[in-house]
Amino acid sequence: MLLKDKVVIITGASRGIGKSIAQTCVNHGAKVAFTYLSSDEKARALEAELTAQGGVAVGFKSDASNFDQAHELVDQVIEQFGTVDVLVNNAGITRDTLMMRMSEEQWDEVINTNLKSAFNLTKAVIKPMLKARSGSIINMSSVVGVKGNAGQANYAASKAGLIGFTKSIAAELGSRNIRCNAIAPGFIETEMTEVLDPAVVEQWRNAIPLKRGGKPEDVANATVFLASDMSAYITGQTLHVCGGMLM
Repeated sequence: MLLKDKVVIITGASRGIGKSIAQTCVNHGAKVAFTYLSSDEKARALEAELTAQGGVAVGFKSDASNFDQAHELVDQVIEQFGTVDVLVNNAGITRDTLMMRMSEEQWDEVINTNLKSAFNLTKAVIKPMLKARSGSIINMSSVVGVKGNAGQANYAASKAGLIGFTKSIAAELGSRNIRCNAIAPGFIETEMTEVLDPAVVEQWRNAIPLKRGGKPEDVANATVFLASDMSAYITGQTLHVCGGMLM
């Protein structure tokens, strides 16, 4: 119960890594507020699933890339739970294509969802965290943000931006006992990877020192650690959850 009674906001948690983070946080005693963009049915199903585990979880339909909606979300969470202890900026999308074919729309969409959303939510939680003189902000970056990748200039830029953003927020808010760290997942096997060619997936696995793709739970466990008091003296860092892909 590393997060007992802590209030955690997780953006983009209706599936994949975000869903696993929500489940793991609830298992550790957190009260979870998660955001979703489209499917009310999936959100209610996740609420029911997490509540059935004996936890407290509420879904909020909110676009993290929208400044006003982000602030409204935080106001609603504080109204319902009283405070915000942890923010997990997990919302993210890909619009992969070579730079010569990339449209302005594809660039803006990825930057707004992956990077601007972190600014929006972080800006919104700063006041309650300053008031409490406590907080943990966790930004979901990627190994692609560290090393780059052909065909992902927009995604790499957004995830690299999150690392710089993380270090800056850690420097600004550390004196108030508010920590900010990033997680850089590698090849994580989710619903999205199930549609890929099995031979290609196996090739990727073999290129990883641990010889397997990561599970969403691997990222979720790292998130719980950085959200909890066990990481009380860690801030401004990027934790690679990549099976040794980057060393």
